[in-house]
Amino acid sequence: MFYRPQDGHGLPHNPFNAIVTPRPIGWISSRDSAGRDNLAPYSFFNAVAYVPPQVMFASTGAKEDRDGTKDSVANIRETGVFCANVVELAAQDVMNVSSATLPHEVDEFQHAGIDKVECTEIPCARVANAPAALECRVTQIVKIEGDVNYVVFGEVVGVHLRDDCLVDGKFDATTYTPLSRMGYRDYTTVTDVFELLRPDE
Repeated sequence: MFYRPQDGHGLPHNPFNAIVTPRPIGWISSRDSAGRDNLAPYSFFNAVAYVPPQVMFASTGAKEDRDGTKDSVANIRETGVFCANVVELAAQDVMNVSSATLPHEVDEFQHAGIDKVECTEIPCARVANAPAALECRVTQIVKIEGDVNYVVFGEVVGVHLRDDCLVDGKFDATTYTPLSRMGYRDYTTVTDVFELLRPDE
């Protein structure tokens, strides 16, 4: 099968978001200029650089009350900071609850019953028991093709690692079962890890 996205795919469901998988989920916490916290999952998320450490997430939707984008991007525009929290399998249900479209004054931490604590380096909340949380200062918000598509880049200025996820000096993802997004409404978990050495190592 071949199709041009501009012509449509002719399938019952769009296959595009099922092709690049699995995708890590960035559970992005932010705070608006009035001090109201927000928490939302984004599956267009990844780490993009080592030095300095940087991550990105993309927002591809909009709410009527947020001027052509979602609460996360709107808040980050106001404050210049956000926190990317790692999602584990044990948090799948509350993560899903936090994805609901709610009025911007509603705190998703409270709505979903998620414990939060204050970040260390930035004025923002983070998920209290997340396996890891990356405190970020925005470096760029890039408008990309499409009416409501924005990519947010942030430099990681603080890293929280849950103690039980450290094994022999390494952050071990198998200790908490990372949750990842597949296509459609499908998710998957990381359970098996293997090592490959590069030819020049």
